[in-house]
Amino acid sequence: PPAMYKLYHYPRCSTCRKARAWLDAHDVTVELIDIVENPPSREVLALVMRHADLPVAKLFNTSGELYRAGNYKERLKTMDKAEALAELAAQGKLIKRPLLVGDGVALVGFREAEYERALG
Repeated sequence: PPAMYKLYHYPRCSTCRKARAWLDAHDVTVELIDIVENPPSREVLALVMRHADLPVAKLFNTSGELYRAGNYKERLKTMDKAEALAELAAQGKLIKRPLLVGDGVALVGFREAEYERALG
């Protein structure tokens, strides 16, 4: 059967690997997408915000180099949602990963309990 979910991940990210291991162990088929080479579009990110009920700031990878270098902590205070989504869509490394999207589900980062609730 075709994958119902897309997992935007970064292959060298240990958290992404944990998410993939969990998905494999629970027989959840996903389409793997490299978040750096093919970041999700603004539309996908807006959908994630709605489904996950998160503010745009929660989509940022706050521990990343780009986040710090770009001074996003300060800039997000004055940035509107459209601008923030455009920055995320342009630079996959800015996005908190992994990002699991599909079938009315959107999960940002990997927390086993959240995955269990949504997919278990």
